[in-house]
Amino acid sequence: MNGLMAIMKLTRIEHSILLVIAVVAAELIVGGLPTPNVLALSLASPALISMGAFAINDYFDVETDRANKRLGRPIVAGAISKRRAYLIAMGCLVVGVTLSAFINIPVFCVALVFGMLAYLYSKTLKDMLLIGNVYVALTMVIPFIYGDLVVSTTINAGIVLISMMIFLVGLGREIHGMIRDRVGDDRVRRAKSLVRHIGAGNSAVVALVLYIEGILISIYLLLYIAPFIENLVYLVPIAVADLIFGYVAIGYLTNSRRVFFDTARNLSLVAMGLALAAFLFSAIYYVAI
Repeated sequence: MNGLMAIMKLTRIEHSILLVIAVVAAELIVGGLPTPNVLALSLASPALISMGAFAINDYFDVETDRANKRLGRPIVAGAISKRRAYLIAMGCLVVGVTLSAFINIPVFCVALVFGMLAYLYSKTLKDMLLIGNVYVALTMVIPFIYGDLVVSTTINAGIVLISMMIFLVGLGREIHGMIRDRVGDDRVRRAKSLVRHIGAGNSAVVALVLYIEGILISIYLLLYIAPFIENLVYLVPIAVADLIFGYVAIGYLTNSRRVFFDTARNLSLVAMGLALAAFLFSAIYYVAI
């Protein structure tokens, strides 16, 4: 693993790409893209905060990752030292929050709060019952709120519904992550996870309900909310995403193999990407016509 690849793995650059898509989609849905300078800042700031959040999480989670046999993680693999990972994390967080100050005050406040929470989550919040999971689900939502606030002083109704959908699916995905990582979480961190309190099977049922609620909101958007109403540009990718979400959620109820868990994690990430693409392409199409 070379240096650049190790940094990309440490910071989960693919998540920053998804986050940037969400910000652009929100800006288009609400009122159109801002000026080029503001657009660049509005994309760089959340991307850097996301990169810093993942890096600091790996810094605090080294022993848990070893217990869960996550040998591909750069610190565990020895590709990046803990000290270097910490410096990368803090650099991304500080620069990301600073850049947001050049957009407007509401955006800066959002960036500052989530930059601070990124550190606190990795250090302590993740071990609190559901609080850490709720935080992670909110980080999937906040790019839409962030993008809205870049171009508007109010929160758009469509953005609220999108945020609800992403939050529910994101929280369900987090519960699946607890099921997948329960061995290492119990052995190393003794985390107060939902799985420890109600068991893997019941946790999978809770996740299934959350996924179903998210899918229902995606259908509501198709029926009632512009720019998604009867929009094939939205319908096709969101339908595929919903099918994947359903497959993953049902699979966690009926499967206990690590191979499935790893595959399901990647599939759910693909589904999130498809959902974001549906929002983005619908907004582009809506603006174009």
